[in-house]
Amino acid sequence: MRRREFLGAIGGAAAWTVTARAQPVGKTYRIGIAEVISAELNAANLKALRKGLQELGYVEGRNLALEYRSADGNAALFPGIISELIGLNVDLIITRGTPAALAAKNATKTIPVVIAGLGEPLLVVTSLSRPGGNITGLSGVQPDLEPKRMELLKELVPATSGIAALLNMSNPVTAPQLRELERAAQSKGWRFRLFDVRNRKDIERAFATLDKSSDAVVVGLEALTQAHRNLIAELAAKHRLPAIYGGREFVEAGGLIFYGPSFTDMYRRTASYVDKILKGAKPADLPVEQPIKFEMIINVKAAKALGLTVPSTLLARADEVIE
Repeated sequence: MRRREFLGAIGGAAAWTVTARAQPVGKTYRIGIAEVISAELNAANLKALRKGLQELGYVEGRNLALEYRSADGNAALFPGIISELIGLNVDLIITRGTPAALAAKNATKTIPVVIAGLGEPLLVVTSLSRPGGNITGLSGVQPDLEPKRMELLKELVPATSGIAALLNMSNPVTAPQLRELERAAQSKGWRFRLFDVRNRKDIERAFATLDKSSDAVVVGLEALTQAHRNLIAELAAKHRLPAIYGGREFVEAGGLIFYGPSFTDMYRRTASYVDKILKGAKPADLPVEQPIKFEMIINVKAAKALGLTVPSTLLARADEVIE
């Protein structure tokens, strides 16, 4: 064994000894996860969550079991998913998104719930500083970022004179986004169009209607759009429409640009909530926190396919560039 490997093995053993002492002997915590998309599509966020939990001493197969359930973009499935997780006698439930959090709130007043990302927290908790009840976590969607996203589109496509928004208006998180987009478009003198998308056909109809000569597109982040991110990226490319997204997964699927909170960072921070609650803290006393890390990712390949040249100043500000 090489010296570095030997030292690493000693360090790993020491770290496990410390974390093992921090947890009740023989206790395995069962955590339910109610998600908007499949584990495969959510791999980056799950990796961040697992890493955060492992750093705090929770290791699958030793003292941790994760029960992952996905609504696959259909928010109507969340009540059933939450019910199933409760039936598994989970110690805690992790959710993402307003519909999943509301389903958990309606289903249990006793099992702790940690939200990995929520657009409208005050629909679920009493206040951000003292949530009350059994739910806390992180606020994810930031409506006040919409003007910034429009500025980025203008940098990419200076001739833009119209903005279209693809939003699922059945999700309560989208109403504040819509207000910010309308306000920002009015201040710029841009034409604004809303496309209320609630299924695949709505998405296809929206892109067929958009005007590639003047429109740029803002795509809302929620269960439906996440589930159809590949389709949305493909249609934007097919219709030669520049689009900005609220999640990095869209850009990884071939979309043009993402700007917003780092959800991988938020999932890593979710682990600290889990740890505190499993050690006895009450969700009611743990404040709902805001995102602290934001990132911009640009897909240069997608830009070239659209005939766009990304300004060097914009590339210099990007956290990641996909070639």
